[in-house]
Amino acid sequence: MDKYTIYAVLGILFVIYLYITFSSKRRANRRKDRKFMEDYKRRDENRE
Repeated sequence: MDKYTIYAVLGILFVIYLYITFSSKRRANRRKDRKFMEDYKRRDENRE
């Protein structure tokens, strides 16, 4: 087992890295999809 310990540790770290990467991408997409200013219309500056 001593021979493969480093590979096991690196594999676990890689899986954790992938999990964090995909969860942060999912969070960013959720943030982008929010349409909180969907009906916002900018006032025409020339009218005022």
